[in-house]
Parts: sequence; structure tokens; C-alpha cells
Amino acid sequence: MFKKLSLAIFMLLFSLQTFAQKKYEWKEASGNGYTYKYVTNDPMNARFYTLKNGLTVILSPTKKDPRIQAYVAVKAGSKTDPRTNTGLAHYLEHMVFKGTDKYGSLDWAKEKPELDKIDALYEQYNKTKDDAQRKAIYKKIDSVSGVASKFAIANEYDKMMASMGAQGTNAFTSFEQTVYTDDVPSSSLNKYLAVQGERFRNPILRIFHTELEAVYEEKNRSLDSDGSKVFETLFAQLFKNHNYGQQTTIGTVQDLKNPSLIEIRKYFHNYYVPNNMGVILSGDFDPDVVIAQVDKAFSYMQNKPVAKYTFTPEVAITSPVIKEITGPDAENLTIGYRLPGNKDKDVLIADLVGQVLTNGKAGLMDLNLVKKQKLLRASAQTFTLIDYGVLYISAAPTNGQSLEEVKSLVLGEIDNLKKGNFDQELITSIINNIKKNKIYESEKYDDRASSLMDAFTSELNWRDQVAYVNDLSKISKADIVAFANKYLGENYVAILKRKGESPASQKIEKPQITPVETNADKQSAFVKMVNEMPNNPSTPVFLDYNKDIQKSMLGKAEVLYVPNTDNQIFRLKYRYKIGSLNDLKQPLASQYLQFLGTDKMSAEDISKAFYKIACNFTIASGEEYTTVSIEGLQENFDAAVKLYEDLIQNVKADDVALKSLKERLAKARKDVKANKGAILQGLTSYALYGEKNKFNNVLSNSEMEATTSKELVDRIKNLNNYEQTVIYYGPASLKDLDSKLKIMHQVPANFAVATPEKVFKQTKQVKNKVLFTDYDMVQAETRWIRNTDQYDAKKNTVVKVFNNYFGGGMGSIVFQTIRESKALAYSTYGVYVQPQKKDQEYYMMSYVGSQADKFNDATTAMTELLTKMPDLAGNLNLAKTQVKKDIQTERITQDNIIFNYLAAKELGLNEDPRKNIYSSVDNIKMEDLKTFHDTNFSGKPYTYAIVASEKRVPMKDLEKLGEVKKISLEELFGY
Repeated sequence: MFKKLSLAIFMLLFSLQTFAQKKYEWKEASGNGYTYKYVTNDPMNARFYTLKNGLTVILSPTKKDPRIQAYVAVKAGSKTDPRTNTGLAHYLEHMVFKGTDKYGSLDWAKEKPELDKIDALYEQYNKTKDDAQRKAIYKKIDSVSGVASKFAIANEYDKMMASMGAQGTNAFTSFEQTVYTDDVPSSSLNKYLAVQGERFRNPILRIFHTELEAVYEEKNRSLDSDGSKVFETLFAQLFKNHNYGQQTTIGTVQDLKNPSLIEIRKYFHNYYVPNNMGVILSGDFDPDVVIAQVDKAFSYMQNKPVAKYTFTPEVAITSPVIKEITGPDAENLTIGYRLPGNKDKDVLIADLVGQVLTNGKAGLMDLNLVKKQKLLRASAQTFTLIDYGVLYISAAPTNGQSLEEVKSLVLGEIDNLKKGNFDQELITSIINNIKKNKIYESEKYDDRASSLMDAFTSELNWRDQVAYVNDLSKISKADIVAFANKYLGENYVAILKRKGESPASQKIEKPQITPVETNADKQSAFVKMVNEMPNNPSTPVFLDYNKDIQKSMLGKAEVLYVPNTDNQIFRLKYRYKIGSLNDLKQPLASQYLQFLGTDKMSAEDISKAFYKIACNFTIASGEEYTTVSIEGLQENFDAAVKLYEDLIQNVKADDVALKSLKERLAKARKDVKANKGAILQGLTSYALYGEKNKFNNVLSNSEMEATTSKELVDRIKNLNNYEQTVIYYGPASLKDLDSKLKIMHQVPANFAVATPEKVFKQTKQVKNKVLFTDYDMVQAETRWIRNTDQYDAKKNTVVKVFNNYFGGGMGSIVFQTIRESKALAYSTYGVYVQPQKKDQEYYMMSYVGSQADKFNDATTAMTELLTKMPDLAGNLNLAKTQVKKDIQTERITQDNIIFNYLAAKELGLNEDPRKNIYSSVDNIKMEDLKTFHDTNFSGKPYTYAIVASEKRVPMKDLEKLGEVKKISLEELFGY
């Protein structure tokens, strides 16, 4: 076995040397009258154009899917916010969705005077200090905003994008970037570019005070997040001068309370200029055609100088800075070291340093702390920005361990790094794995676009990104040790996040807002023009399970096979028909395996062996299946599979490892009970299935503690005796795969019979009930849960259309009403969830996350929508169009073909379910949706799952919704 492993490593090294011999140079070419630059041997085939006005256009064509990931990126973010108006870049990002003078307005001539009044009122509001006077002015703002909204059309941008089949429409703001993102069908690119050109011409700050309230909600969510507090505190201590630490992206409460529309427009005119912006596209298109289209759409933009951000250099940290934070989430440690910016020569080494510390498998902290179970978890990564970087280390204690002990262990591994206590071959292994990840990165159009966009906003040379693996291979162990000793001394900041009551935070009070008009059934002339633009929609491609999947038998196990014709990556899975519903100790056995070795190899040896050959294996037990996944480069298929099979056949019990695992799981259980997201999920499961449900179907603490090594090792060794399916996606032929697996993977003559699955039946809601768990937070998280009927494939189409129409996106009724019109929540939705098996039931899950003082209004608003659904014919047409376009451009490929087939089988289907949806979607009428809504939701009882602070949401408010039951954490989690 070791000889074979050595051969595999040799093959990887040979491959890496071949990779390193390539030349990476900037070249120039032209097409269709446009000159562009490109980097030789770039797997993404990216073209870099600079238009006459300075706009950067980056095009990376790939024909696999008839879609395009599109970004419009601005090299400006919170770093360049004025000190007097923090959060401004983020404000502006929200407002760019509100339209221009051409769309988003019913009558611009009438709307503009009202918006001008609002501008003036906000300036007056900002200069006024007296609370009573400020409230009076805000009342005027609210009143005039109501008048202005009569001439506005909310969400026209979202509706335009939906009508052309866009997905993932959104935006994000960070330190140095504001990025607008859409994933559009190739056939709609002309429409997309027409809209983007108009979108950035003259953004109008309409429906401002309700959108500002959404930003308030976003701020309050951050005030509830211990993770956000840790991050902000760390950066504030690392950067005493620079805006990385002195300003947050979302801004201060004080600045949020005093916005200036004049300052927002000034920011737009200063930074949203072509020489500071980029259009990045990757997908199915002809770059010679597309560059002319982009030029036409954005040629009106005029180049202007952009002021460079300047700062006073940071003073060196000469001794550790220790800060403590308390909050309801689980305790953890965060350590940060300040590093140079991304242009520094040492940055390449910094990336390797992060990987040497943790790479998920064979880093110093992986092997010495996590694999040996000295910590619950640990990670290290470089966070590199233009002016500075940070080595960001995070760790969590195991049972009975203090944060001070965690810090000592982490710093011990930093010390090992500085002393060079790691093998040279670890660097080679890291580079091989990065090489594999680069293959993954270039596979998908959206990953390509993301990498190119990040490089653009970070002002990185793309040649260096293409040559990344080659350049990394030149770094020696001595370079890494020198770097560690240079930058990683007593100059760190440590944040000790302790569990406890959050200190009182400056909360943003709820203003009085009168719901504004959304004119959801109206349409501007510009939108009509865009909708009428010609396009040739793609023809849908449906799966044929009999043709798209090849099958064979490995003994009694079925083999499902799809070839990889793109590269040398393989993914092999053994899918065993046993899970937690059969045996609660099976998931524990799967977890235990990662800490075990054989008589010849320790658990650490096995991790290093897999990592050396750029392969990986995982084992995970779900409710019904336990799945072993092995992936990597095909040239190392034999070595990887034999490593795994040898481990399973010769696994050796380790009582010390099990004792440590139990301690870690005990701490993980304690920690998860402090996580509000997990609490809400537990309440949801309680609402679906009752007191005993899938969420708390776990081993009790005493059962877990009593479990022996022998019990778990027996389960590991017996796993291969159960009914199984072999799934393979890779470059080998099915014949070659079968011949290899017949030797390496022994399937039993007869499968063992698993213990019958435990059955959980969904409950019937007969009256309104409230399941409530108290949590120290500013927000209130509320879900409406209602089980309905058993799965019926005939309902697939109406369910799909209803979700798009009612509450599945930003153009939906729920979002428009609760967020856009009433400003009651940052996040809200309402979806009818399809079961995964034919004998299970659908259920409705609606959600509102709001400030606690908006709880009554928010719950009333959602209940009204569940009681009476608005009738908007235009929105229905939009919902149907989106369903069709999604199917037209969706390409299910790779091993997703197999998983789609398996999912269809669970529902009793023998063909691609999209086929019937596509052929019947045009037949859905409004009366169908109304009947569907009335039958399943209107006037029906619900179970409310609510996580909130009982200090902020009074019991009397909960009782208005239904019979209240307070659920303890022990009831919820089952331990």
C-alpha cells in the first residue's frame, strides 16, 4: 500500500511540475474592433477590456449552461464612507434597487417635487437636536412619503429581472466593494444590459424612509449577533487609524438615525464612475458580440478622477491586546494578527501560513488540536484587503476548558509554526490541494465570475491569480518560518467571547411609519420596453433517467454512473440504507471514525495520507442513509479508495478518543442550545411533528455517555453489510470502475436487515398554538407552520407558481407588503414546502424577523396575507414566466443527475418532474391560486414557532395569537 501511495504522490508532483512549466504572461488581442488583454494559460479564458470612458469589462465565456453570472462592481465600500455618515455605501446599495426617473415611477413630473420636499425635510431633521421637534419633522417625512409613493412603483427592478429569468438578484457591500449581482439567461443578456445601463444613470432615492427602516432592522440583527460584535471589536483593536476598524459597513446607530440624501448622492457621483467600476460576465456568450453591447449600454458614463483613500499608518502592536465580550451565544476565542496589504510581496506566503495552520485535514491545528480533540474546533485563514490583512484565528473550547486554555493551545501551534515543527511535504500537499480546488473553481460559470470580480475590486493583477499555484510552489519552508517569526509575535489581538447576558445596546427605536403605496399592479413605460425586447429563449433540457445515467451491478449493489468529460476530478459515494431513524448510534459511529486509525496508521497518518494525494473522504449519517464520500484526482483513485477500505476493514477502537469525543459532543450540545437559529429549527420540528420529533430524536446524554467503543466499531465494520448504492462521477469508464471496485470494495452476498425506521407523523393543526422559547435578543423570530395534505405530483405546478407569487422572493406579495410597504422586517418569506417522500405531507412555513417592538404589527401583517391573498394579475404572469425561464435554462449535470433521479424515486416519479411543470405552467389561472390559498391557508389554524426575549415581547402579545406553550431547551433538544 505504501509503495502505491508513493507512486501516487510522484504522479501528483510530476503533474505539478508540468503545471509549473507553463508561462503566464499578459498578451493583447482584438476582436470586433475592441482591444483586450488576456493571460496566457488562463483556464478561465478571461478577456480584460477598458472602454474609452475607463469602464473595465471582464468576459469569461463558457458554454456549459445557457446562463450568465453578471456583476456590476464598484471599487468603493465602507472604507470610503464619510466619517460623518457611516453606513452610506450600504444605504446607497439598497437604494440603487429603487429605480430611476424612467422606471420605478408612474409619473416622474409629479413624484419629483415630493421627493425634493423629503430631501429638505431630512436635512432639517439631521440638524435638529430636540426630540419633540425631530418627531414632528419625521411625521412630515412620513406624510410626504405617503404622497410620493402614490407615484412610485416598488420592486420594478426585481420584477424586470424576474421576467427575464434572473436568479440570485441581490447586492452586497464590504470594506472596499459594492457589488450588484444577477444570474441571467444567455438569451436575456441584451435586456439585462439595457436595464443596468439605465440603473446606474440616475438612481432615484424613492421610498426612502421604509428602506431605511429595513437597514435599521439589519443593524438590529447585527446587534443581536455575538459573531458580528467579535468581528467588529477585533478590527477596531487592530486598526486604530484605518477605517477597517474605525467604521463598520452598516454604520453607527447615530448615523443611521440621521441620514442625508444629499450625502448619498454625493457618494454616488464621487465613486460610481466608469473608471472605478467593472462589468464582469461569465457564461454562455460570444465575447466579441457582448463587448459591443456593454459599450453601448454604458457609453454615456463619463470618466472623472476618484479620490484615493488615505490613512495614517497603524502603529505597531507591541504587546497582546485582550478584550472580552459577553452574549448569549456559545463561548469562543478569536485571535487576529495584522498583516500587510494585498500588494505586499509577503502576501503569497501569508496564504500558505493560513493553510499550514489549518486546511481542514492536515494543518498543525487540524492534527494537533482538532484531530486529537484538544479543542472543539479551530480554524485559521488570511483575510487580505488592499491596505492591510489579518491572520484570523478562531477556536472553541471543549468540555470543562477555559478560553485562556484555548488561547494557550492556539499560541502553542503558532509557536510550532515559528519553530518550523512541520514537514516540508505539507507545503507540497497544500499546493496539490489548491491545484485541485482551482480545477473546481474554473468548472462553473458563477465561480469564475466571482473570482474575477474579487480580483477586480481588490485591485489584483489577474496574471498573478492565474500563476498562483506556480508561484506558491516556489515558497520554501524557510520562507514560511521567516514570515511567522516576522509577523506573528506578541502583536496579536484576542477576543474572549464569554457566555452571559448581553450588555444593554443602543437600540434603534421603531418610528411611526404609515404603509406606503407599492402600486404592485402598475408598470412603467421603460419596463414595457424591456419586456418587448426580442430574445430567443433556450430550449429546456429534461433528464432521461434511462439515458443520462448508466447502471451496472456490483454484486447486489446498484452502480449509478455519470462520466466526467471535463477534467480529471472523481467523486465516489457509497450510500448505505441505514441512518438515525434506524439506529441513533449510527451517527455517533460515523463521527467516531474520523478519530480512529488502524494497527499500521494513526488517525493523523490517515488524514495526512489523503491530503498528500489531494483526495478526501467523509462519512455522514442522515435520517435514512449513511453516505461515504471519496473525491479527488482520478490518478489517485486507487490509492484513495484503498486507504478508505483499509481503514474500514482494520479500524481499531480507541477508548481515549471516544472519551474525548464524548466531552467535545457534550460541549457542542451545550453550545448549540445557545444558538437562536438552532432553537428556531427545534421549535419548527416541534410544530411539524409534536413533542417527540425528528429534531430531538437523539441519544440522551446518559445514553451517549454509556456507549462503548466496541458498539461503535462494530457499527463501522458492519456498515458495508447493509443495502447500498454506489454513485460515481468521474473520467473513468463504467467498465474500468466496475473492474476496480470488484477488487477493492467487497459487497456481501446478502444484505443485513436494519432495524425498522422510527416513524414520525406530521401533526394536524386544529387550533392556533404558540410554541415559545425565551432568548436574550433585540429581534423576534416568528414562523407560521401548518401541515396540509400528502404529496401529490399533480400539484407540482400550482405549488411552484404559488411560491413565486406569494412569498418566495423580493418581487413576491409577502416581501412587497411586509418589507417594502410597511417596513416591518428585514427578512420575510412564505413558502409551501414540498415533502421529500411520497407518503409525507406538504407544509406551509412563513417567517418574519422583526424588531421586538414591531412584533404585533409584523404578525398581523403576515396573518392578513395568509387570510386574504392580494389579486395581482401582473404578478401572476411574472411568477409563471419565472418558472418557465428557470426550467428553460436549468442544466442538471454531473452527479446532480444521479441525485435528481434518486429524489424523484423517493416521490414515486420515474421521469424528470420539471417536464410536466413546464408543459402545464401556462394553464395556471388566478382562480387556481385563490382556490389553493383558500383551501390550505385562509382561516386555518397555525402553530407559531417564536424565539424572542420575554422581556421585550410580553406574554399577552403571544396569547393574542393562540394558546401559548413555553418550551424549555431540554424539551426542544432532547438532552
